[in-house]
Amino acid sequence: MTVSTMFHLIAAGDLKLMRKLNNWRAPKWIRLWALAATRAGDGWLWGLIGIAILLFGKEGRLATAAAGSAVLVGAALFVSLKRVSGRKRPCEIEPHCWATLLPPDQFSFPSGHTITAFAVSVTLGLFYPVLLPFLLFCAVSIALSRVLLGMHFFSDVLAGAALGTVIAMGAYIIFG
Repeated sequence: MTVSTMFHLIAAGDLKLMRKLNNWRAPKWIRLWALAATRAGDGWLWGLIGIAILLFGKEGRLATAAAGSAVLVGAALFVSLKRVSGRKRPCEIEPHCWATLLPPDQFSFPSGHTITAFAVSVTLGLFYPVLLPFLLFCAVSIALSRVLLGMHFFSDVLAGAALGTVIAMGAYIIFG
């Protein structure tokens, strides 16, 4: 299988899932959860968690520095990759039946919300393993919300989760 064929199959699967989700009248609790998760991924949740982690003394400062560094690297990476990929967002291809959010930028690939969510969650989770399930729940919720709301394709959030995780592991190695 060629790389071109593989990308074509991924894009076809993404479009099929997008159309199913765009026409799905999700229950109200799912709509509220998706909106809350995507807004939590705007950054305020990570800021609050970072402030709380700072209270853990020297290790808290190291953990917060590592997570902050991971976020900066992730942001630089997703801005660059979005410009290179130029992939349209699902909401630009087809209207969504219930979500009316405006996208934060023009391009879809990769998901910046997801890169950031996994960069912070995995970094802090490596420093504080007891927090990892809660942090990963937040990161996965943010990633899935981006797909449910028509902001990203599924492959955008998968790539974002993988990139955020790799960045987090690097940050932990450097700061840990």
